Amino acid sequence: MKTRVEETITKHSKGYNCAQAVACTYCDLVGLDEETMFKVTEALGSGMGNMEGTCGAVSAACVLAGLKSSTANLTAPNSKADSYKLSKAVMEKFKVKNGSVLCKELKGVATGKALCSCPDCIKDAASLAEQILFEE
Repeated sequence: MKTRVEETITKHSKGYNCAQAVACTYCDLVGLDEETMFKVTEALGSGMGNMEGTCGAVSAACVLAGLKSSTANLTAPNSKADSYKLSKAVMEKFKVKNGSVLCKELKGVATGKALCSCPDCIKDAASLAEQILFEE
């Protein structure tokens, strides 16, 4: 797969939040149209809307993990372990690289020293999605 990381930055510069920039860039690979993905991930931006939660870009990569691996078997849910494994890999690798997955810590709210800028968080989450979810 040709990398789409720069496309995530283009979307972010057009006003997509961090989660939307990542999720919408890869939505075609998980069978979801961009408008629906945009809506689904809107409240994930800015650390779940208040910087208290997980970085939106990382959250979006986890949304993609579920869409990629879920069997959508409503009567006998059987794919959670696979989805969790992918999500865990994304979260762990992001945390190793950036020191946290929490928006407020990444932005340095309490310390005044940012660990990672939003564009860099987006690039890192997109790169991890490509490596872990869409590697061919």
